Amino acid sequence: MATRLLLTFAICRLIVTVGLTLYPTELPRSILADGHVSVDPSDVASASIDFGRMQSSEPLAVLYPGSADDVARLVRSAYESPRGFAVSARGHGHSINGQAMASNGIVIQMSGGSVHDHEATTKVWEKLMYVDVWGGELWVDVLRSTLRHGLAPKSWTDYLYLSVGGTLSNAGISGQAFNHGPQISNVYELDVVTGKGELLTCSKDENSELYYAVLGGLGQFGIITRARIALEKAPTRVRWIRVLYSNFTAFTEDQEYLISLHGQSEMFDYVEGFVIVDEGLINNWRSSFFSPRNPVKVSSLKSDDEGGVLYCLEVTKNYHESNADFIDQEVDALLKKLNFIPSSVFTTDLPYVDFLDRVHKAELKLRAKNLWDVPHPWLNLFVPKSRIHDFDKGVFKGILGNNKTSGPILIYPMNKNKWDEKTSVVTPNEDVFYLVALLRSALDNGDDEMQTLDYLSNQNRRILGFCQDQGIGCKQYLPHYTTQQEWKLHFGDDKWKQFNKRKTEFDPRHILATGQRIFTPLINPSDHYSL
Repeated sequence: MATRLLLTFAICRLIVTVGLTLYPTELPRSILADGHVSVDPSDVASASIDFGRMQSSEPLAVLYPGSADDVARLVRSAYESPRGFAVSARGHGHSINGQAMASNGIVIQMSGGSVHDHEATTKVWEKLMYVDVWGGELWVDVLRSTLRHGLAPKSWTDYLYLSVGGTLSNAGISGQAFNHGPQISNVYELDVVTGKGELLTCSKDENSELYYAVLGGLGQFGIITRARIALEKAPTRVRWIRVLYSNFTAFTEDQEYLISLHGQSEMFDYVEGFVIVDEGLINNWRSSFFSPRNPVKVSSLKSDDEGGVLYCLEVTKNYHESNADFIDQEVDALLKKLNFIPSSVFTTDLPYVDFLDRVHKAELKLRAKNLWDVPHPWLNLFVPKSRIHDFDKGVFKGILGNNKTSGPILIYPMNKNKWDEKTSVVTPNEDVFYLVALLRSALDNGDDEMQTLDYLSNQNRRILGFCQDQGIGCKQYLPHYTTQQEWKLHFGDDKWKQFNKRKTEFDPRHILATGQRIFTPLINPSDHYSL
């Protein structure tokens, strides 16, 4: 009885708010096949915030779908209603600026909920070397399923507790991207619910325009309900190495050399790096690799560059028990070609799963200290190779300087030829570009002004302002803008025309992913109704 009352209340709110022409008794049949709608305050509150904890926007209700048909029926209801309502898909809620929110609309909770049987929604095709997964499945569960068959996806994100549909709507990158490309370059096929409520299968050969639009499309063209992901034979162990640099030129030259080896047998399988602008960072949560057995004091290592900044190269070599005898030789041969500080080699060896899940272990430690659920003013940028030294001088040694930081600053290069230009993702127009990710947390503990949300947000604005003033030509990854003009500049003329055309074709009423703030929500273009 309580569930029926809640559902009736949700329906009435929708009718009053968005002017649905459906009768209350018809709406459940039009929306639900196997799942349920919730207006429980705790569910609504959960869908109103995200990992960034900098935005809040309350939906009317939350749909927990039991199938792709539930998703399609809901979107079709929004599309066919005279005034419509916003619909956003939410995976693990790891967005930073409210991208998965739906003000006065419905959030579809793709992860967990009614679709919870991993075995029923995941099918591994061993001979064909791919896996079919539900769009809301978390990558960590995909890994567990494929490892039972001795297989694993090729490309990852650093954090595995993200949904498949969520990362594919952005790109999905980590240290394997230089070799395998981002996760969107490793997708054979998708099932997508468009903004018209159509459930379509798409690939490079079937409904190809939708396929390329959705990959990196920020949720603007459809909701991914199934993805077919490429697999490879999974290694069993990982040799994990970190080395330090005091010279930025040597650091970038070595990184660029290592990613030039892509596709070769004698190469590292993962290449990342991070910037050390203060002594606290190197022994922080992501860098606990060095501590406590190998604590590092920045003051004991002299930087060759003005500014006192150090750089850490992080690489891995995957292997199986059968070739363990050769791993030392292979690693040493690669390291001999690099120009790091000789005394700064730090090595560990661990199971493949433990390496991939390394950030989650750090998350648990932070949760125990109540340091995880805090604001995260993250800034992720793609910086062209030709301007990375200007960025280093102006940002790492300039704006950041020796300031105390509250999170890792990643930097690593990728090969543009591993990215498909037909997708919706925007990258710099150079053969090699860098990810620079400032993954800071605002602690707001009152003890340090430089760790407050206001200070870090202002610092991000200064960095973006510097890049614009100096013509660095960087592009935001996981982008966030507040005006359509900024979005047009982000995409550029040709890419924006394509993006806008795809929006008109697949979501003509601008129902989907309004939290991205790319299009003014013209639910009814004739009267410019806005949610």
